[in-house]
Amino acid sequence: MGRTDLSAAQARRIALAAQGFTDRRPSGKPTLAHLRRVLSRIGLFQMDSVNIAARAHYLPMFSRSGPYDRAILDRAAWRPGRGERLLVEYWAHEAALIPVTDWPLFGWRREEFRDGRYRHTRDIMRRNRDLARDVHAVIVDAGASTPRQIEDHLGIDRSPGVRGGWWHRGEVKHLCEALFAAGELSAIRDENFTRHYDLTGRIVAPELVEDTVDRAEAHRRLTARAARSLGVATIADLADYYRTKPAEVRGAVADLVDTGELAPVGVEGWRDPAYLRPEAAIPRRVDRSAILSPFDPLVFFRPRAERLFDFRYRIEIYVPEHKRVHGYYVLPYLMGSDIVARVDLKADRKGSTLLVLAAFVEPGRSKDAVAESLTADLASMARWLGLGRVSIGDRGDLVDSLRRVSG
Repeated sequence: MGRTDLSAAQARRIALAAQGFTDRRPSGKPTLAHLRRVLSRIGLFQMDSVNIAARAHYLPMFSRSGPYDRAILDRAAWRPGRGERLLVEYWAHEAALIPVTDWPLFGWRREEFRDGRYRHTRDIMRRNRDLARDVHAVIVDAGASTPRQIEDHLGIDRSPGVRGGWWHRGEVKHLCEALFAAGELSAIRDENFTRHYDLTGRIVAPELVEDTVDRAEAHRRLTARAARSLGVATIADLADYYRTKPAEVRGAVADLVDTGELAPVGVEGWRDPAYLRPEAAIPRRVDRSAILSPFDPLVFFRPRAERLFDFRYRIEIYVPEHKRVHGYYVLPYLMGSDIVARVDLKADRKGSTLLVLAAFVEPGRSKDAVAESLTADLASMARWLGLGRVSIGDRGDLVDSLRRVSG
């Protein structure tokens, strides 16, 4: 492998510090200032529509700062009122909330997506440019709108018995998505997580919309941001963070090494060379426990999670139920500097209960020690979600210990 500059344990602690897991938790209720601090660490909040426990974009702040008012994030992204908008939705690492000030760094991607992100959407856009102009005109006049509201303005009948009704409905949604990907439209979300499309200039400050950043410079800055958020990383890690091409990341890394912003290092057990920010913190220990989103930046690149934590993790949402190994919505559990367990969670909102459908401990971990820590964090999560109790199910090798600890 070549030289070794960092042990595997040091690399884990560097990564955890970079992600904010060694920052002091708020002594009181977390505020917008704490959200800003978390965002400065991780750079984005990946989004996901699954709401079986909590939507993915809310969890990283909880994992790092503890229970907080989710309205803080809602206001920062979608309802700033007279305040400053902090976040905007765009394609970063998949669908994500990014700092609104980072909007100019994705101009190259908006150009690549000028007719849409997906082939089917691009085909619809190329066949329906007149309808796309009509959609745009409706939003100019009506303001933020859902596809259904746009259809109403255009007089598109959604009745199943009307020829072309449902077909046109699909076209309007795809055209909104294409215009969103191209940056002509942006979006806000309502309390049901429904997108309302609006002109980008009404959501992103005009000076940011007009700002252009050269593609190479944008990749350099995005790579530097990824390096800051990861602490120590391979080319593959850096490329995955914002889903950029490894070839362009290599060029950016070479420049950052030349300027002293990154240093090449070898990490024990890592096949590929890694890169470290010279000022990256290497804490002696990490004393933090946290339930993580499946899409937390600490673990969303599965090869890195396996390399860092010896934690093989796959989301099983799309796996048929009888073939699932651990469960439908399984969240990793961090304790200290290791991922020590995984839990399949569901919020039973009618019953005011956080259901632990299954819980599994990682090999070599003390079930009792993990259960003691996890019980406290499950209770904290239940309170954060407004649920009155935690109920332990019967699947997994950790559930008996959880029951004993919880009494």
